[in-house]
Amino acid sequence: MLMRNAIGEVLRTTRLEKRLTMREISATACVSLGHISEVERGYKEASSELLASIADALGVPLGTVIIDAGLLMLGNYIPDTVEALTVDDYADLVAR
Repeated sequence: MLMRNAIGEVLRTTRLEKRLTMREISATACVSLGHISEVERGYKEASSELLASIADALGVPLGTVIIDAGLLMLGNYIPDTVEALTVDDYADLVAR
């Protein structure tokens, strides 16, 4: 799995869990609807600035998106629990 696919899946899952539309995220993040769609589907690499804008629009820290994507790539993705993890908890998950 490519990192852009994992990030897209995390962004989409987070958006759906928060019951937000791509149009709402687009307006809040000041990013075109088409670009958000391409990022969510893993078709486009997103810059750190773009990811930060989308994460902010979703109401989650950018670090959480990155950690979730890393865990997804490792097969340890657990939605809604990563925000509560400490650095040591994350290290334990990666060591598994």
